[in-house]
Amino acid sequence: MPAKIQPRTLKGFRDYPPAKMIPREWIIETARRVYRSYGFSPIDTPALEYLEILTGKGSAETDKQLYRFEDHGGRQVGMRFDLTVPLARFVAQHIQELGTPFKRYQIANVWRGENTQRGRYREFMQCDFDTIGTTSLSADIEMVLVINDLLSTLEVGEFTIHINHRGVLNGLLEKLDLADKATDVLRTLDKLTKIGEEKVRRELTETVGATDAQAEQLLDLSSLEGSNEKMLDEAEKLIAGNEVGELGIAGLRELIASVSATLPPQATDRIRFEPSICRGLDYYTGIVLETTLNDLPEIGSVASGGRYDNLANLYTNQKLPGVGASLGLDRLLAALEELGRLEQVQTTAEVFIPFFAAERRNDYLQLAAQLRAAGIGVEFFPDAKKLGKQLQYANRRGFRIALILGGDEFAAGECQVKDLATGDSQTVSLAEDAKAVIAEIRRVLGN
Repeated sequence: MPAKIQPRTLKGFRDYPPAKMIPREWIIETARRVYRSYGFSPIDTPALEYLEILTGKGSAETDKQLYRFEDHGGRQVGMRFDLTVPLARFVAQHIQELGTPFKRYQIANVWRGENTQRGRYREFMQCDFDTIGTTSLSADIEMVLVINDLLSTLEVGEFTIHINHRGVLNGLLEKLDLADKATDVLRTLDKLTKIGEEKVRRELTETVGATDAQAEQLLDLSSLEGSNEKMLDEAEKLIAGNEVGELGIAGLRELIASVSATLPPQATDRIRFEPSICRGLDYYTGIVLETTLNDLPEIGSVASGGRYDNLANLYTNQKLPGVGASLGLDRLLAALEELGRLEQVQTTAEVFIPFFAAERRNDYLQLAAQLRAAGIGVEFFPDAKKLGKQLQYANRRGFRIALILGGDEFAAGECQVKDLATGDSQTVSLAEDAKAVIAEIRRVLGN
């Protein structure tokens, strides 16, 4: 007999039992509903792309992290590391039939061979939404509003949307004669919240090649504090005389004003100018943002994105500017789990029907069918066992309600509706297609 294979998962990859998959699907369904409410339409793209489609688009780091191989046809292929680069290829290929502006959402897995850490995995799901074919600031404003609506609907607690503009940093780089080192500088500054100011200063001077004075001005910009208006004023002084930077500041002022005018007053504090944010991916050209949970900021951004006006130029001569963001579903789940905000249930049904009158199987099945026809999820236990054991199963799985029916209840035409959370129960009639049962279930569930 061959040796048994040890069941195990690869490092950085995970299984999802029901207790984790149920909230995961809830987030996906919520994201889909919010995106559709803004007019975004679904698309999908292959997990595999020609390698040349993916390489050189994100950063040197994402190129290193690509899962790549030669397929059976001898082609060099890679697994997508995000959903934005495949989108750029998609719109370049199909834009004539799609038209512009084109608004899409895509919810799918991506892969990066990076070091695993808290909230970071090698296979993870992104919930993307993007608008292609317009440079209007209205699309950037809408991106911020979508993120606000999504996280508010998910009830994640208080959160902050940190906003910057690549033009602000690029303008300062031009002013400091560091434009030729922009990529290295931006990637280094992007580490500010992760490794701290001193390490960033040392990397800027020792690795990137900036002078002490240049590094100091870069850190002066990245370390601004105070109200949005105060920080924007200070940033404007630092980049004064540089057109790129001044346009970036103007765009930020207009975006923050428009978002603040649209959100309810209690939500306007969520929007923060954050001059250290630049996003690590090379394709961003304008507004960039990252979103953190106020109760767990150290887990990192749970929703990020920005404007990328030149990415599709690699595949077509047609100008196809884009802007969009992505909800990092797995990181958000890890954060909510750590904060104790995920309900621990292992069932998608609200109602459990124990099976303990063996001769009444068809009656149980008929009752379950009547409840499902009324839109109520029901699980009927398959084996006739002692009621106590079946109720232990129901409590362990997280059912809200159990319907207690034995031979006596069926004979009397009655049913006990038991609230498993409180232990309370009500005896109701089974008549008229179980209308009284359905009404009591809805009362207990609050709907």
